[in-house]
Amino acid sequence: MLRFTSNSNPYFILIFFSIVLFSAESSSPLTIPEIGDGVIPWNDWTSGGKVGNGKTMVLAKERTCRKDIFNHFQRYDGGWNISNTRYVTSAISTAVPFFGAAVVWFVIFVLSLSLICLCYCCFPVKGYGYSKSAYALSLILLIIFTVAAIAGSVFLYTGQGNLLGSTSDTLDFVVSQAELTTQSLKNVSGYFDISKQIGLGANVALLPSDIQVGIDHVKIQIKTAITTLSKQTAENSDKIRQGIGRMGLALMIVAAAMLCVAFLGFFFSVLGLRFFVYFMVIVGGILVAVTFILCGGFLFLHNVIGDTCVAMDEWVLNPTAHTALDEILPCVDNATAQESLIRSRNVTYSLVNLVQMFISDVANGNTLIYAYNQSGPLMPLLCNPFAADLTFRNCAAGEVTLENAINVLKNYTCKVSSSGSCITPGRMTPMIYAQMAAAVNVTYGLYRYGPFLQELVDCTFVRKAFTKISNNYCPGLRRFTEWIYIGLVVVTVAVMLSLIFWIIFEREKRHRRRTKRYISSVINKNSYKPVQ
Repeated sequence: MLRFTSNSNPYFILIFFSIVLFSAESSSPLTIPEIGDGVIPWNDWTSGGKVGNGKTMVLAKERTCRKDIFNHFQRYDGGWNISNTRYVTSAISTAVPFFGAAVVWFVIFVLSLSLICLCYCCFPVKGYGYSKSAYALSLILLIIFTVAAIAGSVFLYTGQGNLLGSTSDTLDFVVSQAELTTQSLKNVSGYFDISKQIGLGANVALLPSDIQVGIDHVKIQIKTAITTLSKQTAENSDKIRQGIGRMGLALMIVAAAMLCVAFLGFFFSVLGLRFFVYFMVIVGGILVAVTFILCGGFLFLHNVIGDTCVAMDEWVLNPTAHTALDEILPCVDNATAQESLIRSRNVTYSLVNLVQMFISDVANGNTLIYAYNQSGPLMPLLCNPFAADLTFRNCAAGEVTLENAINVLKNYTCKVSSSGSCITPGRMTPMIYAQMAAAVNVTYGLYRYGPFLQELVDCTFVRKAFTKISNNYCPGLRRFTEWIYIGLVVVTVAVMLSLIFWIIFEREKRHRRRTKRYISSVINKNSYKPVQ
């Protein structure tokens, strides 16, 4: 039969308040939201002005509409914006109940310990006897809570390791996208540089001066875009890595400390080392308060990650609007992208015209002014992918595309004498072919980067990146923060209840030892017979 003496009343008080505290925490509206919560159609956005064409769009408006206790409990309606103090404080507000739980627990813990100490001092144990059922039940519960603390610590450790890995993979992907974009911009800038130096023989002029001036201007803009994109992405990535790294380190320390406390508390209580048991109770009580705070911190982190993923999904529907997501992976300035695209088409059009002029007037020409003894079949003209208004055009019959131009035109190269004239049939000398090949290479390079520049104009490259993050990385980030959150709650509750039963079991064990000694002394006394 389960029986506790009157001296065990403080334990019931401590257990009661602990259960009430945990029940209040479980019943509070702190459910982990789904990633898809709060998604609204893009045409229902009504805050922040009209979207698109340089306007500002509010992201995850409904999901982030939370009461901000730091702003007189007013609802925050500014949408996702990690750099906005009001957004951060509204997200922190969801974790405040955990912070309050830490304070309430600490107060209850101190009062309960004081009450237990008072009972020990004012109501000393008299007589002998202990409850076998109470002793066995307290041991069983102590084992269960210790195992639960170990399981929670393992879950917590696994979750934080996976979170760090998933966060690192996500940031590596974002940085790689930024680096790929900046490298492509550098390549475009390099092609612009080479295009200014293109010439064919001594008779065909370089690019017109107005085009060269335009190239110089767009190169400055590209350089600025490269600097902004690289710097902003790297800085934000470093900040996130540092924040997650510090939080991960704190979790590892807490998980190790909780695991150590659970083991030592169980070990000392089993051995009946009262002083060490009470010491571990004090340490465990403090750690429980710390883990309550960490629970709130990871609920905040979980909400922010969920908000970010929803914001990405909504932004993908309208990628031309300016939003706070520019701080993660910014779009290239639209004016820069537009001018780069137009300038690349202009240079491509001009270079192809340059090559066509040479082929028509020099290589295929029959005048003696430009003669170097060229002969043989006439060279085909190069296909210009753009019309005079820089719109796309289809190649005419007989024209050679940029992709095949170098290999086709090579067939029209002759062998030359020491004077530089052709001694075999052909329309170009090797030197002229090398110059033409360079011109075709630059032209095809700029033409090949046309789709990339078009993606810069409508920010398609960022839309693709955010879509991939939302589909491939967001589920893992949400899942692992949820693991950590659950692990923290399990560890907190397990250690919170364990430290209660450390005291109960140690006290029952001490009663058991005293009773056994008493019974043994009575038996020895009754069995003693004086010699007659």
